[in-house]
Amino acid sequence: MLDTRELGRRPGSQREVERTVPAPAELGIEVLRVPEGSPVRLDLRLEAVMEGVLLTGTATAALEGECVRCLEPVEDEIHARFQELFVYPDLHDRAAEHDDRYLDDETSRLEEDLIDLEPLLRDAVVLALPFQPLCQDDCPGLCTECGARLVDDPDHGHEAPIDPRWAGLQGLQQDQIDQD
Repeated sequence: MLDTRELGRRPGSQREVERTVPAPAELGIEVLRVPEGSPVRLDLRLEAVMEGVLLTGTATAALEGECVRCLEPVEDEIHARFQELFVYPDLHDRAAEHDDRYLDDETSRLEEDLIDLEPLLRDAVVLALPFQPLCQDDCPGLCTECGARLVDDPDHGHEAPIDPRWAGLQGLQQDQIDQD
């Protein structure tokens, strides 16, 4: 929670805040995530506007996961930018009577001059994550035949599979070689 009382309700006033918070649980996607409890650095700017408080900032955190091609561990860092308007509750209630633009369920609201950062942080970080993380840009992945990691053995290969319908002829060819 972030307290906005120091900012006041004077449009134009602003405050910058730097804060490090522990990462919430399940902050990420299946193959890449911010480890729970790890530090997330927030650089925030709060601006009082007519409707409420405009929050602009960045979140920086360490990432860990696995490459989607070769399943090797991946470690990286994310810098997610976000901006959200938090509407004053009394303004929301008055506007709701006259104007439906504040009736949206998605509208973020200040609750007792406090901002809940977790939903905003979660949305910003998850949307900024790469959909398919790689250990390196040109990761060749795994062999489809045996699962060997192709970056370790670039000349890796297998004999062409024999069609079972022709397997009998393979035996005849071997007999011919043995007779010569």
